[in-house]
Amino acid sequence: MKRTVIRNGRVIDPANALDAILDVFIANGNIVGVGKAPEGFSADQEIDARNHLVLPGLVDLCVRMREPGMEHKATIASETAAAASGGITSVCVPPDTDPVIDTPAVAELIRRKAKQAGNARVYCLGALTQDLHGERLSEMAALQQAGCLGVSNVRAIADSKIQRLALEYAATHNMTVYLIPEDPYLSKNGCAHEGHIASRLGLPGIPACAETAAVARDLALVEETGGRVHFTRLSTRRAVRMIARARFDGLPVSADVCAHQLFLTDNDIGEFNSVYHVRPPLRSEQDRIGLRQGILEKVIEAICSDHQPHEADAKEAPFCSTRPGVSAVETLLPLTLRLVDELQLNLLDGIRLVTQGPAKILGINAGTLSVGARADMCIVDPDRTWVLRAEEMRSEGRNSPFIGQSFRGKVTHTLLEGKLVFRE
Repeated sequence: MKRTVIRNGRVIDPANALDAILDVFIANGNIVGVGKAPEGFSADQEIDARNHLVLPGLVDLCVRMREPGMEHKATIASETAAAASGGITSVCVPPDTDPVIDTPAVAELIRRKAKQAGNARVYCLGALTQDLHGERLSEMAALQQAGCLGVSNVRAIADSKIQRLALEYAATHNMTVYLIPEDPYLSKNGCAHEGHIASRLGLPGIPACAETAAVARDLALVEETGGRVHFTRLSTRRAVRMIARARFDGLPVSADVCAHQLFLTDNDIGEFNSVYHVRPPLRSEQDRIGLRQGILEKVIEAICSDHQPHEADAKEAPFCSTRPGVSAVETLLPLTLRLVDELQLNLLDGIRLVTQGPAKILGINAGTLSVGARADMCIVDPDRTWVLRAEEMRSEGRNSPFIGQSFRGKVTHTLLEGKLVFRE
C-alpha cells in the first residue's frame, strides 16, 4: 500500500481542536503523523494541499442507496461514488430497503456490496420492528451481532406500548434507537407543512404538532425506560426546544437535522414544484430559524443529507403523488460551508457537525485525523466557486432543489484508508 504525504494543507480536526497548516502522513491505510513525519518515513506519493482544507472524511447519518430492492433508482456503487465525490467516507443506511434490514442476511448483503464498490464505508441500522410494521419487535440482538449500529423504524409506531417495549429491549442491548418523530394520525395523507402556503395551493397539510406530539411521547418513554434515543431529521422550532430541555434534564437523547431544512421553507414550493416535496415537509421561516438556533446552541449535534435519489418519473406527477426526498450527498459539505458563512460559525464547529458529531452518535471510530486513525479524509478547495448541474451529478438521482445554484468550496480529493477513491 502506498505511503502518502499531504503537504501544506490547513488541517481542520474538530475531534482534536486542531486548525493549523500542517502535513499529514499516511501509511498502511492509517494516519501515522500530523505535523511531524514518523522516523524513517518515505512517501510514495505526495499531494500538495496548499491553500486547501484537509478534513476528516464526512460521516452521513442517513443515506438511502436504493439497493437492495430499488436498483432502478440507484445502486450502492453509484451512491457511494457520489458520496465520495462530496467528501463523505462513512454513510449510515436506514432499514427501509427491500427486503427490510430485519435479518442479519440483509445487513451482510449491503456490507458485501459496499466492500465490492470500495468507495465509502457503509453502516446499517436494523429494523426496530419486523418488516417495519410496528407490531412485533425485531431480533435486535441478532442485528447487533450482524454489525447494525442501532435500530430504527423509519415510519412512526402508532402503538405507544410497542414503542415502550422496543425502547426497553434496545436498552438491554445498549442500542441507540433512531426515531423520526411524526404522529401517524396527525400527518396522515399530508404532503406539505400546514400553513398559509399549503392552504393557498390546496395541499393537505402536516401540522407542526405532528412532530412535537411525537417528540413529547417519546421523551416520556425515554424517561420511563432509560433507553438512548436519537431524534433524526427534526423540522420544527418547538421540537428543538423540547429536546434542549430534555438534554438539560439529563435524558440520553440527541438530534440531527437535514441540510436542506436549514435553507429552504414551505415558501419554496412555489407552484407545486415537486423537487421540494420532502418528508418531514419544509416548514415555516420561523422553524428554519429555530433549527439554526438549535445548531448555534449545540442542541443539534449533526447535519445529515437525508439522501434519497429518485428516477425522473418519481417526481413527475401531482405534488402529493410524487415521491418525497432529495438527492443530497453531493451538497452536504457545500451547504455546511454555506451555513458556516451565514451563521458566522467557527469552522471547527461547522465541520464538527458532519464529522465528529455524527461519528459520536453512531459510536464509530471516524470523523477524526488523530494519529493511528484510519486515513479517511478529504481535501477541499475552500475558494473554488462552482455550480451544481444535473448532468454533472454522480448520483443516479438528479432530484436536487439546489440544481443551478452556485456554491463555494469544492472537494478535490477523497481518501478511504489512504486510497484515493475520488480525484477531481
